[in-house]
Amino acid sequence: MAAKKSNIIESANYLRHQELGGIEMLDANYHKQCFSRHSHEGYTFGIIEKGAQKFFRTGANNVAPTGSIILINADDIHNGEANTEEGWAYKALYPLPEQFEQISREIGGNNTLSPYFPDAVIHDEELAAQFRLVYQVLIESDNKLLRESLLYSLLVKLMAKHGKSRINFGVDKTASKQVTIVKDFLDDLPDANVSLNELAQLVSLNPYYLVRLFKKEFGLPPHAYQIQSRLRYATRLIKEGNKLADVAIQCGFHDQSHFIKHFKKAMGVTPRQYAKHFLS
Repeated sequence: MAAKKSNIIESANYLRHQELGGIEMLDANYHKQCFSRHSHEGYTFGIIEKGAQKFFRTGANNVAPTGSIILINADDIHNGEANTEEGWAYKALYPLPEQFEQISREIGGNNTLSPYFPDAVIHDEELAAQFRLVYQVLIESDNKLLRESLLYSLLVKLMAKHGKSRINFGVDKTASKQVTIVKDFLDDLPDANVSLNELAQLVSLNPYYLVRLFKKEFGLPPHAYQIQSRLRYATRLIKEGNKLADVAIQCGFHDQSHFIKHFKKAMGVTPRQYAKHFLS
């Protein structure tokens, strides 16, 4: 059994379609990869093609077996690792909130916000088949109209069958505003070498109370969220063609090894591998 495990090769291939709203795609095969808790600016819409994945999302642990669909909302804190000895293989699309908002405006209705998907794992064979078709077309076809039409239809069906309107879950409005100010600060200045006391002073809160509120609202304490903000900034800089050594410094990582470690745990590939997919 040990020899069989050693022959499993991990791979992760990213692709980005600029003309389709910048949507990203991933075709991955993981065995030992353990994703740290992190979040994405976009949604994750993926299918488990082999094995099974276990992951945390929205306060609960989940298992996605072969053939199931994984749904992770934009900004949802999540992680991931294998739930079987063979690991897991999956394909994923990463639509942005703006794409769903545009669809909402075009199909009418009072709600033009991006949807919320309450279920982390769903079983929908019809949607899965449509996903595979769209994924194949996005890879193989150079017909822009065909790609746009099929992707649009897929996202509309996903919203209609499994999406809900975003609602206010009863978080204290004052506290929510205060921690949002801190979140915005970390998003706007990801490279800032800021202390917990300085963040607390920014919103006139006790430092330890701030940590508790922030984690309750966003799923991570401020220091961990800062790393995620830095990684988001890093992916943008990499796509723009910046040198990796410069990216690490601009994003506030004190050395390359620190940058590479956090990037690999969140993205499943190293910064160099990620850059290769987008700049080749």
